[in-house]
Amino acid sequence: MTAELGHMALILAFCVAAFQAVIPLVGAHRNSARMMEFGDRAAVGQFLLIAFSFLALTSVFLSSDFSVKLAALHSHSEKPLLYKISGVWGNHEGSILLWVLMMAGYGAAVPIFGKSLPPRLKARAIAIQALVGAGFLAFILFTSNPFERLNPVPMDGNGLNPILQDPGLAFHPPFLYLGYVGFSLPFSFAVAALIEGRVDSVWAKWLRPWVLVAWSFLTIGIALGSFWAYYELGWGGWWMWDPVENVSFMPWLAGTALLHSILVLGTRHSLAGWTVLLAITTFALSLIGTFVVRSGILVSVHAFAVDPERGVFLLLLLGIATGGALTLYALRAHTLRDPVPFNATSRDGALVLNNLLLTAALATVFLGTFYPIFIDALDGSKISVGAPYFELTFTPIMCLLILFMGIGPMFKWRADTIKRLRVPIMLTLKVAALVIIAVALLGKSILGALALGLAAWLAFGTVLAVGRKSNWSRAGVRAQPASTWGFAGAHIGVAIFTAAVTSMSVWGATDIGTLKVGDSLSLGKYTYTLEDVGGGQRDNYNFLAGDISVTKNGRDVTTLSTERRFYPVRNQLTTEAGLHLSFGQTLFASIGEGDPEGGFVVQVYRHPFVVWIWLGALLMALSGFVALADRRLRLPSSKEVAE
Repeated sequence: MTAELGHMALILAFCVAAFQAVIPLVGAHRNSARMMEFGDRAAVGQFLLIAFSFLALTSVFLSSDFSVKLAALHSHSEKPLLYKISGVWGNHEGSILLWVLMMAGYGAAVPIFGKSLPPRLKARAIAIQALVGAGFLAFILFTSNPFERLNPVPMDGNGLNPILQDPGLAFHPPFLYLGYVGFSLPFSFAVAALIEGRVDSVWAKWLRPWVLVAWSFLTIGIALGSFWAYYELGWGGWWMWDPVENVSFMPWLAGTALLHSILVLGTRHSLAGWTVLLAITTFALSLIGTFVVRSGILVSVHAFAVDPERGVFLLLLLGIATGGALTLYALRAHTLRDPVPFNATSRDGALVLNNLLLTAALATVFLGTFYPIFIDALDGSKISVGAPYFELTFTPIMCLLILFMGIGPMFKWRADTIKRLRVPIMLTLKVAALVIIAVALLGKSILGALALGLAAWLAFGTVLAVGRKSNWSRAGVRAQPASTWGFAGAHIGVAIFTAAVTSMSVWGATDIGTLKVGDSLSLGKYTYTLEDVGGGQRDNYNFLAGDISVTKNGRDVTTLSTERRFYPVRNQLTTEAGLHLSFGQTLFASIGEGDPEGGFVVQVYRHPFVVWIWLGALLMALSGFVALADRRLRLPSSKEVAE
């Protein structure tokens, strides 16, 4: 009965979304307050219905009701509670339900937090949000019903994919979706503004908080996914340029550009066209990511489904939403001209350059990800684009971006001169030069020295920009708005991230060998010794465990416990790495197959400062939330709107 009630709630939610997509639009056209207010109530009602449906599906998993096909395929009676709950979205159908729940939640937030919004704009935005939501609800109901019944009912379920049986499943997808779906609101507001013919600084104030929220959540989601892959997949890397990793990264790049563009629009009444186009593009890339994960057109360890029929439905939805928005943009583009020009040597110009570089970086990732598909579609050729391509194309663009990020905040709005900034630029350059020289001598790597010098350039330039803005006084520092600390934290987070990636890439080390108990591998000053190997059964898997002691110059450091697991229900092998995390050196080991002579394949790593990769990303995300506290980002009052 629970499954039927959940299914019925989805059907009702689809009906509510259909009415919500039409009535407020008509009301805005007719200036009918009653019809526009219907959108507010419908948005909240739709969210409550989908929330009930999601809770119903959760109840099915918790009770191990294997008469429901989804639970039978992706759960097991012996599965731990955490994985019964997180397993709800650890599959295609459940993840799409989580998607529409969050989308409805963002839609319901508009009438709750946007009471001061102009009624017409709000009504249109709510209607557009419902229109996209209705498309996804139709997708669930017609192709991905999570409440489908089985007959006969199996004695037990197939269990969750072993790779997904990790706490990361509980946090990574929800945060990632909060980012993905969060960009639906800027999309809806952009389309609503195009319909209304009003894209100005006041509109930017309404939009920027939502962009900050979505961008911050997406940053956390990507960082959590990277950390999960690092310790779970056993390959000792934090990013592999996997196609599905790339399609989550592309909305982040576009969202970062949107965040900077909307700052210019809200502050200086410029870049209206850029802002609207980026709002559309960012959510379009989120939809592309959803399509890629579920269509089967790309092979990835992250894919949820390989169903071409579902892919066609999503492609159609993507085409309607994106195509319609871009068509409207083309019709309205002539009205989005900047009223006041600005010089290239200004903060405005620096932010435009920032957007151009981010767009170029986005283009390289897009090309590398989808070019194999285009070639396959043309002549059936199978090619692969791996890390070397991205390292040779993406990395130089990001280096240029960081270079300009270090001085961009020092410029004045509208017009400025390089001459005025000569002293701070030279001071920042000297600090970077000292770092480069020191690292080149001590680290014996020119490439590493240049990269760390670039990170120092950004960090010191950011501190200098904040100091100059506050006149280097305690009172000036206290007077700085929250957005200043948000920008400073985000830029320093990028610097920390850059330094950590450089340290791991340049000075990290790895080795692999076949070891018997008592044998060792050496990495610099560290020695990894296989102390013991044993096996057994635990929960729903069999395991082979290895204990590897690590010493540094003969002194004990830690013991790494690594496992090779076999899940009989899924007939699948996984590797659980042994990990010693620290703010300095991170030690990593994984055990593989054994041989008839009693040896086992062991791979060991030494990664300096790798933890700072995720700490830098976390600082970026937290800085976005800090910026939300800026009073200037509050929604304007009706009086301000009138003015």
